[in-house]
Amino acid sequence: MSAPAIPGLEAAFDVEARLGPLEDHGATRAGHRRVVPIIGGRVSGLFTAEVLPGGADWQVVRPDGAIEIDTRYSARTANGSHVYIRTFGVRSGRPEILESLLRGDPVSPSDYYFRLAVQLETADPALTVLEQSIFVASAVREANLVRYTAYLVT
Repeated sequence: MSAPAIPGLEAAFDVEARLGPLEDHGATRAGHRRVVPIIGGRVSGLFTAEVLPGGADWQVVRPDGAIEIDTRYSARTANGSHVYIRTFGVRSGRPEILESLLRGDPVSPSDYYFRLAVQLETADPALTVLEQSIFVASAVREANLVRYTAYLVT
């Protein structure tokens, strides 16, 4: 009996998502809810597109301080095709580091954990590989920007 293949990672595309001001919704039944609007940005690599305003990151801050990430936004390619992008993951670190990130202070990405699973959806037949693949990412949070490189799991 053959063993399953060991997955590898191949850099696929880079995303820069510009962020609007954080909206603190307070303690809800799901936890401490925060919403961060996504107001623009770009995608480059396996496909190139402009991140459209109107998406957001619907975060829940857990009691242990870790932040559950749940983003949904759209990008438009040069030929007018749309790509729906959804990420889910976690950002965690020492409380003082997370507080610095919240204030928008520069923090080294090595001082916190920020990992995502990335799911893509599109009607463009030329981009069907996006829907037939699994992507994971390592992300960086800056004052008004999230950057990540998405890796195709081979």
